[in-house]
Amino acid sequence: MPHTTETATPLHRLALNETPYPPLPEVRKALADSVAEINRYPQFYADDLMEAIAAWRGVTVDSVMVGSGSVGVALQTLQAYIQEPGDQVLYAWRAFDAYPIIADMAGAERVEVPLTPDGEQDLPGMRAAVTDRTRVVILCNPHNPTGTVIGRRALDDFLTSLPPDVLVILDEAYTEFARDADDLPQGLDLLRAGHHVLSLRTFSKAYGLAGLRIGYGLAAPEVVKRVRAMSVPYSISELAHTAVVASIGAEADLDRRITEISTERARVQAGLRAQGWRVLESRANFVWLDEPERAASFHAACADRGVQVRLYPDEGIRLTIGTAGSNDLVLAAARQAAAG
Repeated sequence: MPHTTETATPLHRLALNETPYPPLPEVRKALADSVAEINRYPQFYADDLMEAIAAWRGVTVDSVMVGSGSVGVALQTLQAYIQEPGDQVLYAWRAFDAYPIIADMAGAERVEVPLTPDGEQDLPGMRAAVTDRTRVVILCNPHNPTGTVIGRRALDDFLTSLPPDVLVILDEAYTEFARDADDLPQGLDLLRAGHHVLSLRTFSKAYGLAGLRIGYGLAAPEVVKRVRAMSVPYSISELAHTAVVASIGAEADLDRRITEISTERARVQAGLRAQGWRVLESRANFVWLDEPERAASFHAACADRGVQVRLYPDEGIRLTIGTAGSNDLVLAAARQAAAG
């Protein structure tokens, strides 16, 4: 099928790493029951929600912070730790698009260390880039957009090597999809081991609450106290609170959805590789096509079929795993693009 300048209306949204499924039935019911109360203000600082998360994750409430998505918590953290002109935030690049945006908002000097040729975060390179002006290091595990992971030993060694005053934000937005990664460290375990980390989590991905903008962080009480001081009053809606509590109580249904997405991820990776595409091994709900020269043709072939994927010009494609039907369209588009 030749590519035309006018593409079909996108029907399959595989560009933003959203779950293809609507909120769980228990969550939808809880939200419907709470709609009548949206004329009321939520809690000033979402205290009840932080208590619920603390009980769920097995920590004290003074170890929990919440924000408008995980990116909101990350921004609050940078605002708390960037104090002087020249203070630096260090992260790998390419990475989540929001990192440079929130670094600029906080007034930080950005230090971006290139990924390795295998799409991994270059920990030795990042360690070498740390200076006496480095205040925060951001690691994304599994990494966005490549889906690669940092193993337990490598991450422990990296954290141990850092100056004690450098805070590491461990962005774990996709960790629920990495249950088949035996060596994936958990931020909460690192925190309990005494590392100076902030475990950054979200309800946008696996839990399917992207539209409600709710994320949280786990850290030592002294870190949480500092970051909470940057919180915006009334910023967590009562609908978000209700949805999170309902989601926490629906873990069995969530596990089934994660299994479905992981199974489809394996099928898509295998199908693309069989067609000759270079696809990195992903532990997230997306895959990375490391195809700088063919990325544009892949993107165009998907658009012809009404499928949105994320194009990084001259770098590659980030492809969110969707339903089986959406993924079939992607594989068909890949065959078209491979055939030229």
